Amino acid sequence: MKDKIKYTFPDNFLIGTSTAAYQIEGAWNEDGKGENIWDKLTHTIPKAVTNEDNGDIACDSYHKYKEDVSLLKDIGFNIYRFSLNWTRILPDGDLSHINQKGIDYYHRLIDELLNNKIEPMVTLYHWDLPQKLQEIGGWLNPLLVNYFEDYVRLVFQLYGNKVKWWNTINEPLEIVHGYSEKRYAPYLDLDAMSVDYIAGHTLLKAHARAYHVYDKEFRHIQKGKLSLTLSGFFYSPMSDSQEDRDAAERANQFEFGWFGHPVYSKDGDYPPIMRELVDKRSKEEGRQRSRLPVFTKAEIEEIRGTSDYLTMNHYTSRLCTSGIDPTAKVRFQDANFISHIDENWPSCQAVWLKVVPWGFRDMFRWLKKEYDNQPVYITENGYCDEGEIIDVNRVNYLREYITEMLIAIYDYGCNIIGYNFWSLLDNFEWLNGYSYKFGIVHVDFNDPERKRTPKFSVKFIKNIIQDRIIPQV
Repeated sequence: MKDKIKYTFPDNFLIGTSTAAYQIEGAWNEDGKGENIWDKLTHTIPKAVTNEDNGDIACDSYHKYKEDVSLLKDIGFNIYRFSLNWTRILPDGDLSHINQKGIDYYHRLIDELLNNKIEPMVTLYHWDLPQKLQEIGGWLNPLLVNYFEDYVRLVFQLYGNKVKWWNTINEPLEIVHGYSEKRYAPYLDLDAMSVDYIAGHTLLKAHARAYHVYDKEFRHIQKGKLSLTLSGFFYSPMSDSQEDRDAAERANQFEFGWFGHPVYSKDGDYPPIMRELVDKRSKEEGRQRSRLPVFTKAEIEEIRGTSDYLTMNHYTSRLCTSGIDPTAKVRFQDANFISHIDENWPSCQAVWLKVVPWGFRDMFRWLKKEYDNQPVYITENGYCDEGEIIDVNRVNYLREYITEMLIAIYDYGCNIIGYNFWSLLDNFEWLNGYSYKFGIVHVDFNDPERKRTPKFSVKFIKNIIQDRIIPQV
């Protein structure tokens, strides 16, 4: 009986799935939608994406949203996380042009969800910045905080009476790499020593501004919850040496703490070790000021505590040791750690995703200790394959990861309140296009109708939603 309890979902635990607007909607220039940075990238530098794929049509969810909601209902999900396409609502990024047809689309989607007793969880920004705002510097321009404020205030006015779960910004850790590494749109290779930290500084301020707009103007009526969505590998020491344990702690502070500490910690601001190391290295480089911008005391207080729950996207883990790899990301060099992969870890279609279930459990333990056991909602977790319908490897991955999550709850007292699979549909996976398949539902991208076919994993998921337990066979 003890083992059965351990693998049973707690009462009121939410189980859902997630998508993002650019990855599934299509209709890139229909009904008044403006151009965003992914439209610009895929149309002007098509070779940047595998097979020159783009999101012009994607899964065509703009037209097929009712079919998608029908899939959600049939599987039995409690909650559905999706994002709003900023330029579908504000084509130029600002309030000079408000697009009613775009507004109406999201009303239809939200109403369809609610009519089917599925709770909407809305991400305000999932990487699709209006191109007009990129042309004034994007997230490197601190004025973006004001534009984001105007956008989110409009969104709360429009949908806040229907939506109770909000994510402000998805994965700022990844957004910044679009400015320095050509890993995402806007696909720039600016000074990697500085721009990541500058963009991250603006993103944190934008998140806080959105939170305060909601808190002061809407919360008392709408009674929703807001979160900033973190992401990253979890780092474990390569050995039991103190040196390696210290390296793993530094790695996690630069991975999760960069954006987590200012929002979720008791003290706010960047992690002390991050401040210390970047300042020290900047001085050694002969700089007049640190590459990591400094928050004023007022800004620290404005950002600290701007959350009602902690959202996290997680797929895999790494080992690490002390040292500097000059070919690694600047952040890794600043943190003085080298990342390693155990060659025995199973792989999948996505070269970066290794199957490391115990890392999921240990990540929850780290979050519990670091952020005083705040409620955590996993908004993305999933497995990548080549799109096979009988996706046994996905089922095995999900079983192992979810089991470790439940162990974190029952054995370590971690406060985990929900879990969303990534993703409902095979979709446009950024620079990997349609070559990476994360969906639990297959999409035929050669079919103009974008036929959807539930995979074997859907049966597994239906069973755990219905029975509220993870089968261990």
